Amino acid sequence: MNALRFGYIAGPLIGALWSFVIAVVVCIAVSFISGEGVRPVLLPSLLFGAWLGFAWLPDGGRARGQRIGMNVVTAAIPALAFLFIATPIVGSGESRQSTVILAWALYAAAAFWGTLVMIRPLPFGRATRHEFEDAVIRFLTGFGYIFFTAIVAIPFYVMVMTSLKNQAELLQNPLDFTIDLSKGWGLFRSYEELFTEFSFGRYMWTSFYVSVITVFLTLLFSVPGAYAVARLRFKGRAAFSRSILLIYMVPMIVLALPIYIAFSMTGLRNTIVGLVLIYPVTTIPVALYMLQGYFRGLPAEVEDAGLMDGLNRLQVIWKITLPLALPALASVSLYVFMIAWNEFLLAFMLLDDPSIFTLTRGIASLDSSEIPRQHLMAGSVIATVPIMVLFLGLERFMTKGLTAGSVKG
Repeated sequence: MNALRFGYIAGPLIGALWSFVIAVVVCIAVSFISGEGVRPVLLPSLLFGAWLGFAWLPDGGRARGQRIGMNVVTAAIPALAFLFIATPIVGSGESRQSTVILAWALYAAAAFWGTLVMIRPLPFGRATRHEFEDAVIRFLTGFGYIFFTAIVAIPFYVMVMTSLKNQAELLQNPLDFTIDLSKGWGLFRSYEELFTEFSFGRYMWTSFYVSVITVFLTLLFSVPGAYAVARLRFKGRAAFSRSILLIYMVPMIVLALPIYIAFSMTGLRNTIVGLVLIYPVTTIPVALYMLQGYFRGLPAEVEDAGLMDGLNRLQVIWKITLPLALPALASVSLYVFMIAWNEFLLAFMLLDDPSIFTLTRGIASLDSSEIPRQHLMAGSVIATVPIMVLFLGLERFMTKGLTAGSVKG
């Protein structure tokens, strides 16, 4: 570890790792976008990154002039000579030269810029612990952004591109994720057929109002429950507070069979009422847990002043506590709405009548050999995009609500 603190060791190591990560990501992205295969080569990409990490080490204010000098020349010459022999990115036999050049340009720009940012705190010689950790954290942060963006964006891109193809294109080349823009509005034929032939408009409406009712019932029970745990004093309050999440921690698959039997015996299976009754059971515990932390963070003096002015406890909650808790209520409502909108297991288990299918249950009905694959992908896009737009639009309110009660003030 002490040896790694020298900039001329840590810099090339960070540059090599970053260069290889970028090479892999660029090759995947270009291959998906262009439909032509390009692939990274391990050793050249590592050597190219190591050269960047060594040749561009900053002085860090130390030994000015020691930094590069002849070291740049002696490092660049063999590196460039090696690149003429084997490049970090190569194309397949069917890849056009322009595609490989595009991949090379993206790779070189991202590798160069990222390496400069990551090795910025490192001196050429021995780095302090703070300088070394700063460089490592920069690398891990960049890697985290790249990795988590890739695992989210790539499946979503594949899903969208597949939904825009027809059956002949999918059969001809299932791995071709490019689109033909010359088809114009014909690209969205699968989406049109979902609404005209598969009743997806009704599925979306069912999911919407079931989710809204779930939010209403969850807040109706969780607000007074969370307030009681946070403000009132009663026997067993501490035990109740610690056990709120126990129900939420029980896997729903464990309860699936008892729920199915009970709902079948009571006539609630295959009804919207059954869903509306069971969904809040899964959301109330987490809502209680989130709201009680926020209520504890509100100043009790404000409520005491309301009680002294003649308000009863319910009036204090309605006129004082709830207005102050709007950020938390908004974040809980959004979270509960997302849970209800995306819920699949209970809907799949309890609903058999297509006329009352929720959106996730309707998408599951598309998973058939008789239905083209692009319809399943189009249904997945329809289910994903609205909730994604809703989350991104209200994300700042959700973040504010989740963090506002973290510090008692």
